[in-house]
Amino acid sequence: MQWRSIVVGLLVLRVLLNCAVWLVVGLGPSWGFDLINPIKFTFNLHKSELLQDGDRATVKTNAWLQHMYDNRNPQAKTCAKISGNSPKKSYLSFFQEGRDEYDRKYSSFPDALKVKMKGMARDMFYFGYDNYMKFAFPEDELNPIACEGRGPDVLNPSNININDVLGNYSLTLIDALDTLLVLGNVTEFHRAVKLVIDTVSFDKDSTVQVFEANIRILGSLISAHILLTDPRHPFGDIALKDYDNELLHLAHDLAVRLLPAFENTSTGIPYPRVNLKRGVPPDSINETCTAGAGSLLVEFGILSRLTGDSTFEWVARRAVKALWNLRSNETGLLGNVVNIQTGQWVGKQSGLGAGMDSFYEYLLKSYILFGEKEDYRMFSAAYESIQSHLRRGRAACNEGDGDPPLYVNVNMFNGQIMNTWIDSLQAFFPGLQVLNGDVENAICLHAFYYAIWKRFGALPERYNWQLQAPDILFYPLRPELVESTYLLYQATKNPFYLHVGMDILESLEKNTKVRCGYATLHHVVDKSKEDRMESFFLSETCKYLYLLFDEDNPLHMSESKYIFTTEGHVMPIDQRFREKNWEDQFPCEEPNNEPPANISNCERIPEERRYGLPLKSIYMRQIDHMVGLS
Repeated sequence: MQWRSIVVGLLVLRVLLNCAVWLVVGLGPSWGFDLINPIKFTFNLHKSELLQDGDRATVKTNAWLQHMYDNRNPQAKTCAKISGNSPKKSYLSFFQEGRDEYDRKYSSFPDALKVKMKGMARDMFYFGYDNYMKFAFPEDELNPIACEGRGPDVLNPSNININDVLGNYSLTLIDALDTLLVLGNVTEFHRAVKLVIDTVSFDKDSTVQVFEANIRILGSLISAHILLTDPRHPFGDIALKDYDNELLHLAHDLAVRLLPAFENTSTGIPYPRVNLKRGVPPDSINETCTAGAGSLLVEFGILSRLTGDSTFEWVARRAVKALWNLRSNETGLLGNVVNIQTGQWVGKQSGLGAGMDSFYEYLLKSYILFGEKEDYRMFSAAYESIQSHLRRGRAACNEGDGDPPLYVNVNMFNGQIMNTWIDSLQAFFPGLQVLNGDVENAICLHAFYYAIWKRFGALPERYNWQLQAPDILFYPLRPELVESTYLLYQATKNPFYLHVGMDILESLEKNTKVRCGYATLHHVVDKSKEDRMESFFLSETCKYLYLLFDEDNPLHMSESKYIFTTEGHVMPIDQRFREKNWEDQFPCEEPNNEPPANISNCERIPEERRYGLPLKSIYMRQIDHMVGLS
């Protein structure tokens, strides 16, 4: 009997330790989010152990973790139905207060307050940008606490947290170019373009991540070039005197330096890093993440359309297809880390966050830009697999019993939950759902991330949804929640999202502003800081906040259509990007023992199954009849 006493003692100690952790981080003993108004979720997630594999295989449910509880104790199931006659809950039930209180707080947003928030977002950008130019340029980033510049860590080449991003090429200035136009500052935009032309060179002994160089540098150069040279999109004629396509030449030069990453790989999936002078380093690893290898097509594709050189689009599209053909035959899911030589999955986790996020994003955005039906076919299949295997919770966002939806991390081969955390990068997904016309699910998922923000005044890098506590506590000024908030406001025009934006803006101003800029939060609870301001703070976070409150921005008033890249750079949806000056470079080949679920490059799709459908408008639906206000 002694072992039973020991087990009971350990369980009691474990419970006491968990309670202590909750109290220390300020979460309190509540099982649910105890948030400041307006949102209060009631996720009764109890700490538990996973069932044995045999139990998992027999359970099919939409409820979070329902299959993680012992069937011998049905009362412990977090998503068990209350009763067969329970009234269906509307999205309004996510709010702690009743309809009258919701109406009073969130059904309007005064014009004067909108102007104030717009000015606050503008001032936030310039405080960061001006101090970068004063204290850091021409280095890559600003250290906002020390008021000095930061470049690559040449003394520690293995410091990839820094060296993957910083290439000694004035990163922050380049990344912020089109934000200056969004803010209406043509004069400073022209000055910044001239500085880039006069001072930036990619002939550097810098080893950088292909993905980061592509989205931050290549994407911004292409965007700025298009906006400079095409008066139709969307800021009018802002031509720079004597401009001779220098930004496009710089973009082409950088892309050529990235091309060695695609050489000498058995799969066509690129190496993760290149040296801008020497190509792929001799000690380069053969492993890369799905997002890093599969999120190059937007920038590389537009560069090919602008230059008439198919090489860039060809290698990027080949990488996407290679990854797609490696997905699971059972679930249709992809993993997060792959060996580029063997095609074997090193990381079998499938989710929506780090290592996966922008792969899905670029499948849809590539279709929007280039009109390639296969891109939308892949996206639609991927979205269906995500809904089938990653989504937990009730079937409908705003009605029915059980917990609101959540997307979890699962094993790509069997769909079983691998861990109980989500990361802050996943907050991009509601914005992608908006672009896909799935506004109701976007509303629901966005509310989950905003609930976490309300708790901490930031999004922790990882959040454990079972323990309802952060797993990784830092917040590097990421834009994903702001981006989704902006897109949801554009889709619905519901003032609630202006209140969300104001909350985020005021939190950033209060918790991250330092002497010379805005600093990474080292700890979202105690608000201690790290001396780093990543370039995406100016290129994305500030941009989306400003656009949220600037109803009359040229981007909103222009008849031309546009999308944002995964780094927030403006790309027009232009007919010329749907035209190619070359023949398709993917000849039909005989099947090569691919899994039956995989789509062959040459598969002939019946007319009735083709996905060449117009993109659903993000202005399709209003939020009012989802929250019970109509």
